[in-house]
Amino acid sequence: MKTADQFPSPPTDYNVVVPDGWFQLALEPDDRDRGIVALAELTFRGQDNAPHLKKQFMQDLQRKAKDAYQVGGTELYLSTMTVGPVPLASSLLISVPGPGEWPETSDAAALAEHLAGRRRDEEISVVELTAAGRAVRHRRREAPDPARQSGNTLPTTTLAYYVPIPATTRWLLLNFSTPIDQLADQMVALFDTVAGTLHWG
Repeated sequence: MKTADQFPSPPTDYNVVVPDGWFQLALEPDDRDRGIVALAELTFRGQDNAPHLKKQFMQDLQRKAKDAYQVGGTELYLSTMTVGPVPLASSLLISVPGPGEWPETSDAAALAEHLAGRRRDEEISVVELTAAGRAVRHRRREAPDPARQSGNTLPTTTLAYYVPIPATTRWLLLNFSTPIDQLADQMVALFDTVAGTLHWG
């Protein structure tokens, strides 16, 4: 496995290892609907008395997938993991922000300084990912938005990793989130582990 500093030219791909209980939802418009139906079937398996909830779930997924695609999303993972009857709700959106959306730099410290100037009272630091190189780690806690989050009334914890793509001034963004406020630290530890598997191909 090559490290970031071993790429004299931009990599052609990236890879990240996610838990077995995370479902990959296709974002391309032509493939999106099949994945939404498959995830809805998996989520509501054995619950034949919840057609309204299932329909609402699918509509929410459709909106999420469209929004993710419009911001340069390449992959969207949604957790289907549970502890007993309790779902461990979380997601990972991987995207490549368009040119001009971030400062024209490949320096993680410079981007961290830029982000810190715009966002106060949030955890922003520069970290070293084993294979992917230096990255900006940004953790924040957002007030609930029931309209945007399917009725969620709990704060959402978000963990973002901004990783410079080798030999470019573009960035790969890993955006994790969970509404499970009481387990936020444990979920963030899981997100950090997933981010640590990122490597270039």
